[in-house]
Amino acid sequence: MPYVNHGGIHIHYQVDGEGPPLILQHGFTSSLKGWYQNGYVEALRQDYQLVLVDARGHGASDKPHDPAAYTLSLRAGDIVAVLNDLHLSTAHFWGYSMGGRIGFGLAKYAPERLTSLIIGGMHPYERRLPASSQLDGSDPEAFVSALLARWGINPATLSLEGRRELFANDFQALALAQQDEPSVEEILPTMSMPCFLYAGDKDAYYPGAHKCAKAIPNAVFVALHGLDHGAALREAQLVLPHVTQFLRKWGQPLTCDKVA
Repeated sequence: MPYVNHGGIHIHYQVDGEGPPLILQHGFTSSLKGWYQNGYVEALRQDYQLVLVDARGHGASDKPHDPAAYTLSLRAGDIVAVLNDLHLSTAHFWGYSMGGRIGFGLAKYAPERLTSLIIGGMHPYERRLPASSQLDGSDPEAFVSALLARWGINPATLSLEGRRELFANDFQALALAQQDEPSVEEILPTMSMPCFLYAGDKDAYYPGAHKCAKAIPNAVFVALHGLDHGAALREAQLVLPHVTQFLRKWGQPLTCDKVA
């Protein structure tokens, strides 16, 4: 089980498949297992060397109980540390939700390490945690209820397996990890790498995701009609055709697909 030490925090990752390297970074409360469970790894491993990362505070990575351990620069640095551990100078990066926020962090702090950038269900604008979500994690049920309400996800849509994995989290670590986040929108005009952004049009993050794509020079944006934040991750068969098409032509000019 490979780990890399980044500033005293052990980051777990695993490699699956062969081909150009593609980092997969999951969302808040999830782990790298989600990419397997939702069918992404099976669909991609024949064409890409997948590098799946458990974000700090999640999965098999360390879960510090210190809010200072969860800054965007440190999270982006975790990905750079994994790349260095694998002796990879660059890679494609695909992040969903929190993973997408980490993608914007890479565009800010280590753009030279990105071959291309794929971001689902996220934007780079300021996000403030509502009072209803400012919980200490001591009551997992309350924490999850507030989180799903903020994301606009119906709890009934969670599978038994998904619910079991969700409640396996260290909620005190998650409570420290979910913080007010300053805008990083100043980087958008500088993001010269090919970028693909998508979101369900029922996702609370959809307006910001669509807006920011218009400010990125080489951005493609796709709306997934009728999907909320959770469904746009689960419905891999709707997402993968768009992403694989983008990856196949990532090195070509994207002017014909620029955001309107």
